[in-house]
Amino acid sequence: MKEDKNKKEKIKEKDKVKEKDKKETKKEETISLTKEEALKMNEKLKEAENEAIRAKADLINYRKRKDEETSKILKYCNEDLILEILPILDNFERAIKMDDDNLEDEVSKFLEGMKMVYASLTSALEKYGVSEIEALNKPFDPQYHQAVMTEEVKDKEKEIVLEVYQKGYMLKDKVIRPAMVKVNK
Repeated sequence: MKEDKNKKEKIKEKDKVKEKDKKETKKEETISLTKEEALKMNEKLKEAENEAIRAKADLINYRKRKDEETSKILKYCNEDLILEILPILDNFERAIKMDDDNLEDEVSKFLEGMKMVYASLTSALEKYGVSEIEALNKPFDPQYHQAVMTEEVKDKEKEIVLEVYQKGYMLKDKVIRPAMVKVNK
């Protein structure tokens, strides 16, 4: 039995020595490349680096585009609602123009309430970035004004807005409805 144990131990020792030798030979082995192979490997490495740089740049550009789109959407998200409200605002203005000087009758009291509603509505719109386009007696600008009529008035400058038929409005820095105007020839 002792002999069997000794044999087994000797076999184990030989196996350990063989494993050590294998490890040492692996360490000693070096990869030898020709210049051509090394250049090809360097070229492939540079291509992979360039692709990674391009992919990173594309990702950054994509994020910027998405951020710009999102901010634009958020900036003008109320535009459709405001465009629906503007005709209501126009109707309030027409009704308020009917006001007369007699402040004692029922119609004047009713119009006074309408003026308060109108003021609340305009302040709410201003809160969300809606502003009226100034047009009367201003130079005609096709970005802000839509000429529906022309007239020749000698004592006024040419291309000046003579009358505003319908007010124009801007939402922040965007024209959402140009002013309908009469322009001097």
